[in-house]
Amino acid sequence: METERGKCKWCLSDELSEKYHDEEWGVAVHDDQRHFEFLLMESMSCGLSWQMMLKRRDIFSTCFAQFDAAKVALFTEKDVEHILQTEGMIRSRRKIESIINNARCFMQVAQEFGTFDTYIWKFTNGQTWVYPSHQEEWCTHNELSDMVAKDLKKRGFKYVGSVIIYSHLQSIGLINDHAKDCYRYHQLIKSQPTKIRLA
Repeated sequence: METERGKCKWCLSDELSEKYHDEEWGVAVHDDQRHFEFLLMESMSCGLSWQMMLKRRDIFSTCFAQFDAAKVALFTEKDVEHILQTEGMIRSRRKIESIINNARCFMQVAQEFGTFDTYIWKFTNGQTWVYPSHQEEWCTHNELSDMVAKDLKKRGFKYVGSVIIYSHLQSIGLINDHAKDCYRYHQLIKSQPTKIRLA
């Protein structure tokens, strides 16, 4: 069992965040269903807390076909209305419609590249990037997230600004932003192809 000093401070406020930190945050994702799940949650989180997204994860799964992008891409207005009436769901029609739009864009990307996974990891050549400078100052967006966000927007995705995408890249392992004294920082460097970035 790691001590609190051996973990990123942001995760220590509640058990759900700590579990997410310990088991998921920064772990390289290579499954398209998981990619869509995290992208969906990040898009939903715009203006809200990530803790809220974790609490509603099961509701999102129920509303959006267990994060199956191919099924969500076929949703109609009837599905939107049903989701809006789901207890505990974030009742933002605009966000719900954007998720359906993003599912269609997601499937187009997967068709073009073989998988969405192939597409997203090409931005870092299949490596997790570590930025030593981020140990000194917390980062919310950078050149990589700017590039990915711009390309996603070009492909029709919505709610994919650079700040949201930076958080997304942290979640799915393209960026390892664990604190250097966090035990997960070193575990992930050992378990995933990693490149140190100076900028």
